[in-house]
Amino acid sequence: MITTAPVAPSALPLSPVRLRLAPHGTLPRRIDGVWWPYSRDLLTQLPGMLAALPSAWGDITGVTVDAAAWSAAPGRMFVANQVVRLHRAPASPHAPERAVLLSPGLGRWDLLVVPPDATEEAGTLLMATALDDRMPENDGEVRAPHPTAAGARGSVGPTGRGTRTRR
Repeated sequence: MITTAPVAPSALPLSPVRLRLAPHGTLPRRIDGVWWPYSRDLLTQLPGMLAALPSAWGDITGVTVDAAAWSAAPGRMFVANQVVRLHRAPASPHAPERAVLLSPGLGRWDLLVVPPDATEEAGTLLMATALDDRMPENDGEVRAPHPTAAGARGSVGPTGRGTRTRR
């Protein structure tokens, strides 16, 4: 089944997409960006996020998300005049919640997903710090702060393009 993403009425202002992308670099990263959707409704949140991605990422034709974290969605949806296949997989116990984006011939990008119900302080902190490689944990491994942690406000918005190598 193919579903067309709903069109927002022109009278309602669109909410800005809360998305921060890693700056382009030579070293591979575990995550290429951070996305903070407004709800768990994939059909309403995904089109805006895909539209906000840099054109260098190409046409995203596949998206894999945590099955338990998102509302039910069909296997495919029509976004920006193309079909995007939706895959729902169980969350990995070794990685935070992610959205994996696939673009044939260009690569794969992993986005950390901030829970929509995160507090403003926690969500803003995670958006600002999740891509900062200078935050080592006790074991020397770099990790993003937990989404429910409170903290200072940071800037939100795209900062560059992903760093994944072609696969």
